[in-house]
Amino acid sequence: MTMFVPKVKLNNGQEIPAIGLGTWKSTPEKVTQAVKDAIDIGYRHIDCAFAYGNEEQVGAAIAAKISDGTVKRNDLFITSKLWNTFHRPGIVESAIRNTLKSLDLDYLDLYLIHWPMGYKEGNDLAPVGPDGNIEASDYDYVDTWTAMEEIQKKGLAKSIGISNFNSRQIERLLEKAKIVPAVNQVECHPFLNQRPLIEYCNLKGIKITAYSPLGSPGRSGIKSEDPVLLTDPRLEAIAKKYNKSPAQIAIKYQIQKGNIVIPKSTTKSRIQENFNVFDFDISVEDISVIDTFNINLRLIQPWGSSSHKYYPFNEEF
Repeated sequence: MTMFVPKVKLNNGQEIPAIGLGTWKSTPEKVTQAVKDAIDIGYRHIDCAFAYGNEEQVGAAIAAKISDGTVKRNDLFITSKLWNTFHRPGIVESAIRNTLKSLDLDYLDLYLIHWPMGYKEGNDLAPVGPDGNIEASDYDYVDTWTAMEEIQKKGLAKSIGISNFNSRQIERLLEKAKIVPAVNQVECHPFLNQRPLIEYCNLKGIKITAYSPLGSPGRSGIKSEDPVLLTDPRLEAIAKKYNKSPAQIAIKYQIQKGNIVIPKSTTKSRIQENFNVFDFDISVEDISVIDTFNINLRLIQPWGSSSHKYYPFNEEF
């Protein structure tokens, strides 16, 4: 029996399952099995990106689950993202076509601008200049967005959106946009609960997808002084109360906030555990307690690009 997964309605009427499988840092050797396991467990939403370097392996899993009759294509919600080296409007379409080829799909359900920052074009995903920082391109994400709108018109993606954009960047985008982004995918967890950004996006009809909802325990560059979400005694105490794991509480927290959430794992038992969050609700009181964990701790920062003119994290939100 597949557990009922609530869906979140986007501003264009499309619906996205509230939970999806994240695939960032999932190695090509492991991601095919992880996606197959997730689909067998009941996930219908898979979050991908060109920059993750594993879209072919994700595509192989999707193809296998369609061909064995587990799902049809229209049961699935597949997201991917336009990488920073493809911000020139003239190459946006070829970028999504490349992703579609890798995933072996005819269309995406959602295509996002991965970051507001354009990088120098070429084969290097993170082109480094002589000063040791990322080499920027001059392309403006507002112009990139116009090319994204064309992709939606052509049916290559049913919905389009953004990722890692701050409120000012969204405001600037909306001044020219004909299509309002369906989603802004951002880092979001109890240590960075993004309340002002979520409130802003809600006003504009933009849904939030929370990435790294578990505090990104697998990220590189972890410092010993960084607080660890999943071993926080306050979260552990709430988890114990509901007879759930801290990870399940962190995931359900996002869903009860009305956000979409994409926990990543390649371990079948964890993929299952992360999904088993629909048989309980966190009380309003406990949600309020988790709200107090916020310390604006941003764990994911794009390396070498803090001097980029469109670097998103210099604004308050």
